[in-house]
Amino acid sequence: MAHPLKLGVLISGSGSNLQAIIDNIEKGALEASIRIVISNNPDAFGVTRAQKHGLPAAVLKHEDFNTREDYDAELIRLLRSKEVDLVVLAGFMRLLTPVFLKAFPQKIINIHPALLPSFPGIHGPKDACEYGVKFSGCTVHFVDEGIDTGPIIIQSVVPVFSNDTTETLAARILKEEHRIYSQAIQFFAEGKVALFGRKVQIKNIEETPVIALHNPSLAGF
Repeated sequence: MAHPLKLGVLISGSGSNLQAIIDNIEKGALEASIRIVISNNPDAFGVTRAQKHGLPAAVLKHEDFNTREDYDAELIRLLRSKEVDLVVLAGFMRLLTPVFLKAFPQKIINIHPALLPSFPGIHGPKDACEYGVKFSGCTVHFVDEGIDTGPIIIQSVVPVFSNDTTETLAARILKEEHRIYSQAIQFFAEGKVALFGRKVQIKNIEETPVIALHNPSLAGF
Protein backbone atom coordinates (compact mmCIF):
# COMPACT_ATOMS: atom_id res chain seq x y z
CA MET A 1 0.00 0.00 0.00
CA ALA A 2 1.10 3.59 -0.61
CA HIS A 3 0.92 4.63 3.04
CA PRO A 4 1.23 2.45 6.15
CA LEU A 5 -2.00 1.67 7.98
CA LYS A 6 -2.32 4.07 10.91
CA LEU A 7 -3.02 2.27 14.20
CA GLY A 8 -4.32 3.34 17.57
CA VAL A 9 -3.54 0.66 20.16
CA LEU A 10 -5.49 0.46 23.43
CA ILE A 11 -3.93 -1.42 26.34
CA SER A 12 -4.37 -2.06 30.05
CA GLY A 13 -1.47 -4.32 31.01
CA SER A 14 1.92 -5.68 30.01
CA GLY A 15 1.45 -5.04 26.30
CA SER A 16 3.01 -8.20 24.91
CA ASN A 17 0.74 -8.11 21.85
CA LEU A 18 1.67 -4.44 21.43
CA GLN A 19 5.33 -5.46 21.51
CA ALA A 20 4.79 -8.12 18.86
CA ILE A 21 3.11 -5.55 16.61
CA ILE A 22 5.95 -3.07 17.18
CA ASP A 23 8.54 -5.75 16.38
CA ASN A 24 6.79 -6.77 13.17
CA ILE A 25 6.51 -3.15 12.05
CA GLU A 26 10.18 -2.49 12.79
CA LYS A 27 11.37 -5.52 10.83
CA GLY A 28 9.20 -4.57 7.84
CA ALA A 29 6.79 -7.50 8.03
CA LEU A 30 3.79 -5.32 8.91
CA GLU A 31 2.85 -2.32 6.75
CA ALA A 32 1.53 -0.18 9.57
CA SER A 33 2.51 2.62 11.91
CA ILE A 34 1.39 3.07 15.50
CA ARG A 35 0.15 6.63 15.82
CA ILE A 36 -0.77 6.42 19.50
CA VAL A 37 -0.91 3.96 22.40
CA ILE A 38 -3.57 4.65 25.02
CA SER A 39 -3.89 2.95 28.41
CA ASN A 40 -6.58 3.20 31.07
CA ASN A 41 -4.01 1.98 33.59
CA PRO A 42 -1.14 4.36 34.48
CA ASP A 43 0.96 1.42 35.70
CA ALA A 44 0.64 -0.61 32.50
CA PHE A 45 4.04 -1.82 31.29
CA GLY A 46 2.74 -1.42 27.77
CA VAL A 47 3.10 2.36 28.20
CA THR A 48 6.80 1.84 28.96
CA ARG A 49 7.12 -0.38 25.89
CA ALA A 50 5.63 2.38 23.72
CA GLN A 51 7.92 5.03 25.17
CA LYS A 52 11.00 2.85 24.64
CA HIS A 53 10.19 2.79 20.93
CA GLY A 54 9.47 6.52 20.74
CA LEU A 55 5.74 6.07 20.24
CA PRO A 56 3.18 8.62 21.48
CA ALA A 57 1.50 7.28 24.61
CA ALA A 58 -1.38 8.59 26.70
CA VAL A 59 -3.02 7.48 29.93
CA LEU A 60 -6.75 8.02 30.43
CA LYS A 61 -7.86 6.97 33.90
CA HIS A 62 -11.55 6.12 33.98
CA GLU A 63 -11.98 7.68 37.42
CA ASP A 64 -11.25 11.07 35.84
CA PHE A 65 -14.51 10.90 33.87
CA ASN A 66 -18.11 11.07 35.05
CA THR A 67 -19.50 8.49 32.62
CA ARG A 68 -18.30 5.78 30.26
CA GLU A 69 -19.55 7.91 27.38
CA ASP A 70 -17.41 10.85 28.54
CA TYR A 71 -14.39 8.56 28.71
CA ASP A 72 -15.03 7.18 25.25
CA ALA A 73 -15.54 10.68 23.84
CA GLU A 74 -12.00 11.56 24.92
CA LEU A 75 -10.70 8.30 23.44
CA ILE A 76 -12.37 9.23 20.17
CA ARG A 77 -10.86 12.71 20.25
CA LEU A 78 -7.33 11.39 20.80
CA LEU A 79 -7.59 8.73 18.11
CA ARG A 80 -9.07 11.11 15.56
CA SER A 81 -6.36 13.66 16.31
CA LYS A 82 -3.88 11.02 15.12
CA GLU A 83 -6.00 10.16 12.03
CA VAL A 84 -6.15 6.50 13.04
CA ASP A 85 -7.36 4.00 10.41
CA LEU A 86 -7.76 0.99 12.71
CA VAL A 87 -8.29 0.70 16.47
CA VAL A 88 -6.45 -2.29 17.93
CA LEU A 89 -7.45 -3.57 21.36
CA ALA A 90 -4.44 -5.30 22.89
CA GLY A 91 -5.48 -6.35 26.37
CA PHE A 92 -7.74 -3.33 26.90
CA MET A 93 -9.78 -4.38 29.91
CA ARG A 94 -12.68 -2.06 29.46
CA LEU A 95 -16.00 -2.36 27.62
CA LEU A 96 -16.53 0.22 24.91
CA THR A 97 -19.82 2.09 24.63
CA PRO A 98 -21.95 2.44 21.48
CA VAL A 99 -20.61 6.00 21.26
CA PHE A 100 -17.15 4.62 20.54
CA LEU A 101 -18.32 1.80 18.29
CA LYS A 102 -20.27 4.21 16.10
CA ALA A 103 -17.25 6.48 15.78
CA PHE A 104 -15.14 3.71 14.21
CA PRO A 105 -17.55 1.37 12.41
CA GLN A 106 -15.87 -1.88 11.35
CA LYS A 107 -12.54 -0.35 12.34
CA ILE A 108 -12.10 -1.86 15.82
CA ILE A 109 -10.52 -5.26 16.34
CA ASN A 110 -9.68 -7.36 19.38
CA ILE A 111 -7.79 -10.56 20.17
CA HIS A 112 -9.21 -13.17 22.52
CA PRO A 113 -7.41 -16.20 24.04
CA ALA A 114 -9.98 -18.81 23.03
CA LEU A 115 -11.67 -20.18 19.93
CA LEU A 116 -14.74 -18.00 19.86
CA PRO A 117 -17.64 -18.33 20.27
CA SER A 118 -16.40 -20.74 22.96
CA PHE A 119 -15.23 -19.23 26.26
CA PRO A 120 -15.81 -15.50 25.91
CA GLY A 121 -14.89 -13.17 28.75
CA ILE A 122 -11.66 -12.74 30.69
CA HIS A 123 -10.81 -16.35 31.61
CA GLY A 124 -10.47 -18.11 28.23
CA PRO A 125 -7.56 -20.48 29.02
CA LYS A 126 -8.89 -21.25 32.51
CA ASP A 127 -12.35 -22.01 31.14
CA ALA A 128 -10.89 -24.24 28.42
CA CYS A 129 -8.85 -26.24 30.94
CA GLU A 130 -11.75 -26.68 33.31
CA TYR A 131 -14.17 -27.68 30.56
CA GLY A 132 -11.80 -30.35 29.27
CA VAL A 133 -11.63 -29.37 25.60
CA LYS A 134 -8.93 -31.01 23.49
CA PHE A 135 -8.20 -27.89 21.44
CA SER A 136 -8.18 -24.21 22.27
CA GLY A 137 -6.54 -21.22 20.64
CA CYS A 138 -7.07 -17.56 19.91
CA THR A 139 -9.31 -15.37 17.79
CA VAL A 140 -9.01 -11.96 16.17
CA HIS A 141 -12.44 -10.46 15.70
CA PHE A 142 -14.30 -7.26 15.03
CA VAL A 143 -15.64 -5.54 18.13
CA ASP A 144 -19.38 -5.10 18.47
CA GLU A 145 -21.69 -4.33 21.40
CA GLY A 146 -21.48 -7.85 22.82
CA ILE A 147 -18.69 -9.47 24.82
CA ASP A 148 -16.38 -11.17 22.31
CA THR A 149 -19.25 -11.65 19.87
CA GLY A 150 -18.03 -9.79 16.78
CA PRO A 151 -17.33 -11.36 13.37
CA ILE A 152 -14.20 -13.54 13.30
CA ILE A 153 -11.24 -12.51 11.14
CA ILE A 154 -8.63 -15.20 11.88
CA GLN A 155 -8.14 -17.99 14.39
CA SER A 156 -5.27 -20.21 15.52
CA VAL A 157 -5.72 -23.63 17.12
CA VAL A 158 -3.49 -25.17 19.79
CA PRO A 159 -3.84 -28.56 21.49
CA VAL A 160 -4.78 -28.80 25.14
CA PHE A 161 -2.62 -31.43 26.85
CA SER A 162 -3.73 -33.60 29.74
CA ASN A 163 -1.15 -32.04 32.06
CA ASP A 164 -1.88 -28.45 31.06
CA THR A 165 -2.53 -25.79 33.63
CA THR A 166 -4.17 -22.46 32.93
CA GLU A 167 -0.69 -20.94 32.83
CA THR A 168 0.89 -23.42 30.41
CA LEU A 169 -2.08 -23.28 28.06
CA ALA A 170 -2.22 -19.47 28.21
CA ALA A 171 1.49 -19.30 27.33
CA ARG A 172 1.02 -21.56 24.30
CA ILE A 173 -1.95 -19.50 23.16
CA LEU A 174 -0.09 -16.22 23.67
CA LYS A 175 2.62 -17.25 21.19
CA GLU A 176 -0.08 -17.68 18.58
CA GLU A 177 -1.71 -14.37 19.52
CA HIS A 178 1.56 -12.63 18.67
CA ARG A 179 1.46 -14.20 15.21
CA ILE A 180 -2.16 -13.87 14.15
CA TYR A 181 -2.76 -10.32 15.42
CA SER A 182 -0.08 -8.90 13.15
CA GLN A 183 -1.40 -11.05 10.31
CA ALA A 184 -4.91 -9.70 10.80
CA ILE A 185 -3.61 -6.12 10.78
CA GLN A 186 -1.64 -6.85 7.61
CA PHE A 187 -4.84 -8.09 5.97
CA PHE A 188 -6.33 -4.65 6.68
CA ALA A 189 -3.20 -2.92 5.41
CA GLU A 190 -3.54 -4.82 2.14
CA GLY A 191 -7.27 -4.06 1.83
CA LYS A 192 -8.16 -7.75 1.95
CA VAL A 193 -10.81 -7.74 4.71
CA ALA A 194 -14.45 -7.79 3.59
CA LEU A 195 -17.39 -8.18 5.95
CA PHE A 196 -20.64 -9.80 4.86
CA GLY A 197 -23.05 -9.90 7.79
CA ARG A 198 -21.36 -12.13 10.37
CA LYS A 199 -18.86 -13.57 7.92
CA VAL A 200 -15.44 -12.12 7.21
CA GLN A 201 -13.87 -12.91 3.86
CA ILE A 202 -10.14 -12.46 3.35
CA LYS A 203 -9.71 -11.71 -0.33
CA ASN A 204 -7.06 -13.43 -2.44
CA ILE A 205 -5.70 -15.55 0.39
CA GLU A 206 -5.15 -19.30 0.51
CA GLU A 207 -7.13 -21.09 3.20
CA THR A 208 -5.45 -23.77 5.31
CA PRO A 209 -4.97 -27.11 3.48
CA VAL A 210 -5.29 -29.07 6.75
CA ILE A 211 -8.45 -31.15 6.64
CA ALA A 212 -8.66 -32.25 10.28
CA LEU A 213 -6.80 -32.23 13.60
CA HIS A 214 -7.11 -34.85 16.31
CA ASN A 215 -6.17 -34.81 19.98
CA PRO A 216 -5.38 -37.47 21.13
CA SER A 217 -4.01 -38.75 17.80
CA LEU A 218 -5.99 -41.37 15.92
CA ALA A 219 -4.73 -44.94 16.22
CA GLY A 220 -5.37 -46.71 12.95
CA PHE A 221 -8.67 -45.10 11.97
